[in-house]
Amino acid sequence: MKPGDGTMRLDRFLWFTRLAKTRDVAQALACDGHLRIDGRAVDRSHAPVRIGNILTFFHGGRVRVLRVEALPARRGPAPEALTCYQELALSEPENGSHPRDRR
Repeated sequence: MKPGDGTMRLDRFLWFTRLAKTRDVAQALACDGHLRIDGRAVDRSHAPVRIGNILTFFHGGRVRVLRVEALPARRGPAPEALTCYQELALSEPENGSHPRDRR
C-alpha cells in the first residue's frame, strides 16, 4: 500500500476519524478479529481501507456499521472526522438506554 493509491491503514482510519481515542486503541480494535471490512473479518491493523468499504464492529456497547466516504489527511476536529464516514446501522446500547436519552 503506497501513499496516494487510495488506501489507508485501518488503525490510522479509526484514529483519524476519532472512532478510537488513541492509536493503540485503534490497533487493538483492528487486531482483535471482531472488525469486518466488507464482511471479511480483519485481524491486522495494517489492513487497507478504501472509500466505499463497509466497516462493521462492536464499539461503545453497540454494533456499528459504517461506510467509508473519505480518507482523512489528518486527525482533525470531530465535525471534520464525521464527514469521512456514514453511519448505516446503529444498534441499541447494551444497557438498554438510547444515545438520545443521555441529554
